[in-house]
Amino acid sequence: MASDEEYMRLALAAARKAGNATWRNPRVGSCLVKDSKVLATGFHQNYGGFHAERDTISKLTPEQLSNSTIYVTLEPCCHYGKQPPCTQLIIDSGIKRVVVGATDPHSLVTGKGIAALRQAGLEVSTGLLAKEASQLNDHYNYFYQTGLPYVTLKQAMTLDHMLAKKGERTAITGAEAWTRVHQERAGYQAVLIGSETAIIDDPSLLTSEDLVYPPVRVVLDRRGRLLEHLDLRLFSDKRAETWILTENPAFLEQDMPKQVKIFALPDGKISTSIKILADQGVQSVYAEGGAHLQESLLAAGLVNDVISYVAPRFLGRGTEAAVAAEALDLKDVQTEQVGDDVRIYGRIKDV
Repeated sequence: MASDEEYMRLALAAARKAGNATWRNPRVGSCLVKDSKVLATGFHQNYGGFHAERDTISKLTPEQLSNSTIYVTLEPCCHYGKQPPCTQLIIDSGIKRVVVGATDPHSLVTGKGIAALRQAGLEVSTGLLAKEASQLNDHYNYFYQTGLPYVTLKQAMTLDHMLAKKGERTAITGAEAWTRVHQERAGYQAVLIGSETAIIDDPSLLTSEDLVYPPVRVVLDRRGRLLEHLDLRLFSDKRAETWILTENPAFLEQDMPKQVKIFALPDGKISTSIKILADQGVQSVYAEGGAHLQESLLAAGLVNDVISYVAPRFLGRGTEAAVAAEALDLKDVQTEQVGDDVRIYGRIKDV
């Protein structure tokens, strides 16, 4: 006979199938069991679509659902959003027991979903494989716990700590690392760079994954330097939105393409820029540079984790990579060879 833990692992595996398609919603999986038999699994497949519980329940008959147990990686919702509340669906389906992995940090749900199920007379168990269930949604959890987006600092540098030749677009890493970065971007809701990077590199900041909601391309341009560079791809490429954060009022008066939005910065603090993104509902940020922007994020304590690609070469004099204002020890460090380059990952903050 399988255990509760084994059934929850099936729900966890189902949740992972969603990849990045849930966008601002969490990844959730579920597994329905009756008489020690798995009758169905399901998951939240895309933003706005069926939640995991509804996806699973929709595959079964009332007879199959009666007196069954459902395993859910995240606390069932109890409010109306793009979908009706899953708690009421579970209650109406005749399910007798609910096993929950992690509680939902969203203020509309936290504890309320579990309470609604118990009030209706269902047996509810919580905290099963909670750490693994929470890790499905690090960005979502951090955003609803703190009100700020989860920030990953990404850099590519040489052995002599250089990012690029001075004032030139410079390919530091190889094709494999370049491909990996395009894949990583898909896991975030915004990609952030400074104006210097935008002007020198003229990047598109796209991802290789076909997403309904690709990450927003954000440029921090306090002085409004991009007003003299409106031919950049960030302004002409319509495959994703571009947001410009600036203190220059002239930017606000400029006619822009539909996919470009301008946000006024009341001050030059990096924390203000990040708060603006949070106010727009951005839960995660992939901060690609340059060095000054990354140093500001580190100094303000806004970085959650770091991804560094190190190329096996010396560049000589050029633009140096970010230098932290104080010593920082990374946790959960992982190293991996990507082509000829080395990828180093480490966490600064615990979620």
